[in-house]
Amino acid sequence: MRFGLFLPVFGDLAEPAVVARLSAEAESAGWDGVFVWDHVAYAEPVTDIADPWITLAAMACATSTVRIGPMITPLPRRRPVKVAREVASLDRLSGGRLTLGVGIGGDNSGELSGCGEQPDAKVRGEMLDEALDILAVAGSGAVLEHRGTHYVADGFAVLPRPVQPHVPVWVAARWGNPAPLRRAARHDGVFPIGLETPDQLASLVAQVTGMRTTDDPYDVAVGGPVDLDPRPWAAAGATWWMTGFSPYTLTEAEVRAAVTAGPPR
Repeated sequence: MRFGLFLPVFGDLAEPAVVARLSAEAESAGWDGVFVWDHVAYAEPVTDIADPWITLAAMACATSTVRIGPMITPLPRRRPVKVAREVASLDRLSGGRLTLGVGIGGDNSGELSGCGEQPDAKVRGEMLDEALDILAVAGSGAVLEHRGTHYVADGFAVLPRPVQPHVPVWVAARWGNPAPLRRAARHDGVFPIGLETPDQLASLVAQVTGMRTTDDPYDVAVGGPVDLDPRPWAAAGATWWMTGFSPYTLTEAEVRAAVTAGPPR
């Protein structure tokens, strides 16, 4: 099992320089990854929110070994070609350390409805699949020739390519919903949401394993608070443990204390 920090870039952490410093300290303390939330709005009392991609760029420049990435970015409210450029640039800036977490997103405090985004979850699922197809071609450096239901990306290539031959894609999947789990099985990892017990994780891992068509390495990233024992989750199939923090009460001091204590190996 590897160990990451799962940081809402809210409040004290809405300053990219602060998160960059914490990421450097996490690297020194032996953490394997630092991942950030991607939101444009959130429920009260959250008011201050950083842009995750700007923050990730600062993190990339402050570190050299930890994996970094958005966890997760809601692709249906983003232009896939713009994301493809961001993915390539961030992977190059970090020396090939990007993991891309994706999902359909939700309407947190009007995050979708307040911005005129697609409200229908099924349609957002279609948009996510189409965007992932575009990202796969873009990451290869091939010329894009895509005219789909939701997006057009036609007649150009996204160059320079990422450093990694393939940037790993982890897909968010809410417990009990088979559609995102099938999507996650087609990619490089799953980020389960809504799990309450290790037994539920074991069931999810069995399901996604049965849906897989290759024996390529596959990640299962599970989050929990600082004081939760990761060992039962590792036994249930988790390959990453993501130490998380309340988005409503987190402080820089709280995160730094967890960083300094080191991963719960």
